[in-house]
Amino acid sequence: QVQLVESGGGLVQAEGSLRLSCAASGSISSINVMAWYRQAPGKQRDLVANISPGGRTNYADSVKGRFTISRDNAKNTVYLQMNSLKPEDTAIYYCATYLLDPFNTKGPYWGQGTQVTVSS
Repeated sequence: QVQLVESGGGLVQAEGSLRLSCAASGSISSINVMAWYRQAPGKQRDLVANISPGGRTNYADSVKGRFTISRDNAKNTVYLQMNSLKPEDTAIYYCATYLLDPFNTKGPYWGQGTQVTVSS
């Protein structure tokens, strides 16, 4: 069983910054992709960013240049540094992981989510 524990959400003013953290534990391999998703009320859950075991990153167009995803493989922890926040970034942010295997990729496994609210 994989467990993901998030922290760092909260209320911030527009143009401000927040850093989210997500620590994975349980039956998790060090060889994994970690990701952040977000979901606003009434909307679908969308990928924000992900990062490979080797540190390759991908970002949604809406956050490119503002958000940075990083990881600490020894701690199985992923971070999302969010700068220049906008009200439209308001959402529940979920971390997720995919466990990589030569024959099968398992996941996604989800965290419980953390609320990010950006005021105007």
